[in-house]
Amino acid sequence: MSEETDNAVIVSREAGVATVTLNRPDVRNALTTDVTAGVREALDSLADDTRCVVFEGAGDAFCAGGDVNAMLQLRADEWTTDEAVRHVIDDTAGVVKRVYDCEYPTVAKIDGPAVGAGGALALACDVRVFSGEGRIGFNFEQLGLAVDSGVSYLLPREVGAGVAKELVYTGEILDADRAAELGLANRVFEDDFEADFESFVGEIAGGPTAALRTSKRLMRRGFEVSLDTAIEHEAAAQGAMFETADHEEGVDAFLERRDPEFGGR
Repeated sequence: MSEETDNAVIVSREAGVATVTLNRPDVRNALTTDVTAGVREALDSLADDTRCVVFEGAGDAFCAGGDVNAMLQLRADEWTTDEAVRHVIDDTAGVVKRVYDCEYPTVAKIDGPAVGAGGALALACDVRVFSGEGRIGFNFEQLGLAVDSGVSYLLPREVGAGVAKELVYTGEILDADRAAELGLANRVFEDDFEADFESFVGEIAGGPTAALRTSKRLMRRGFEVSLDTAIEHEAAAQGAMFETADHEEGVDAFLERRDPEFGGR
């Protein structure tokens, strides 16, 4: 089933997978105000039976970055510097943070360039899957800008400080294979991208949803707490998981030597 959230973003739902499509191919799915508004609305409208969220771009790009019109408004003195900064924080970076904070497993489907703030949007997802045409880069320096939209936080956590600095200093656009070498691409599917991607996402969506959501939350907290505290958080969460139907199904399937059929409960 498909539902248009606005002209710039389309949401489709199938078998627990909510696919959020940035639908402004005329500007290579840049994070214009209508796109960011559409993504926020899409996240607000996720159904209770959601098990995984996919982000993709229409046309030949994932997301070309920030809103160039906002930069032009600043140059034309229609905005003050403070207004432009607030726009980045509230609009562009704000939607990246909303994606990062999504409680469900998130997957970026990268079948074209994901650059600048578009690269940040891809980093905000839990998993990034590339086709052979996928590209990613953080080329803010080409516009004489420092990184924004959370790149200073997200990128070093994925590739380490040294590699992150190199990618930012050079603005290099990485192809899919190089992105995989550096840990920015979890999977690269070149032969039959659509079928392989659907199978991969289906595997995630078919998992024990409550357990995956809880594991996501625990791993995020793990960056910020001690090992002892992380273990305490895990133990408390595991107590809740013991009460789920998916845990019961997992144990039964193990004992019966069959694949589990998780219902997301």
